[in-house]
Amino acid sequence: MRKILLAASLALAAIIPAFALQPANPADANAWEIGPIDRRGNDSVGMPDRPTQGRRGWYFDFPYPNVGAGHVHYVTFQHGPLTGKRRIVMRYRVDAARGVRFVPRQTPQAPATISLYFQRRGDNWTARGRYAGYRWYAPVGSVREITPGEHEMVVEFDGRWTSVMGVPASQDPRGFREAMAEAHRVGFVLGSRDLRGHGVFATGPARLTVTSFQVI
Repeated sequence: MRKILLAASLALAAIIPAFALQPANPADANAWEIGPIDRRGNDSVGMPDRPTQGRRGWYFDFPYPNVGAGHVHYVTFQHGPLTGKRRIVMRYRVDAARGVRFVPRQTPQAPATISLYFQRRGDNWTARGRYAGYRWYAPVGSVREITPGEHEMVVEFDGRWTSVMGVPASQDPRGFREAMAEAHRVGFVLGSRDLRGHGVFATGPARLTVTSFQVI
């Protein structure tokens, strides 16, 4: 009997970690977090913690009409290790009233942008020491200006990704591999080309709907 109980316990112990590492469902709005949220609170001021589920995907509305109304920075979900993955494919739609502009919070003279992103588990958000290689942003050529319409971003996991300190993965291949192996959150950020995740607001009513997000 003891042998049977031991075997059952070992089998359960093997199942639980495997289950815990399964990525959240990116089609489910509740799997996503609008942030980043850390010990200081939520940097996405004026935003809900989660997007809203819709009929053709999930969405959020941009704060408007000025920076005082808020701004949206990081939109991510818990994925887990990215080892063996090849690319991210994101399809989305932006709807906005006529004449509405999208404005980066810290560089209002620049075009507002959206780009893909992933983060290593255990990041303390200082970007100092070993944490300088914990946040990775998609290649600059894949960064898109936020404009109304239907859009698609397809980004390979290659040496063109850059860390939070601007170091290309090609110059820190070990750091990039380790971040992929210990990845925790995946998603996209809003800001400008120089300040990727520093937040965006709109000058009028506007909505971003994610119709598909795949890590394959």
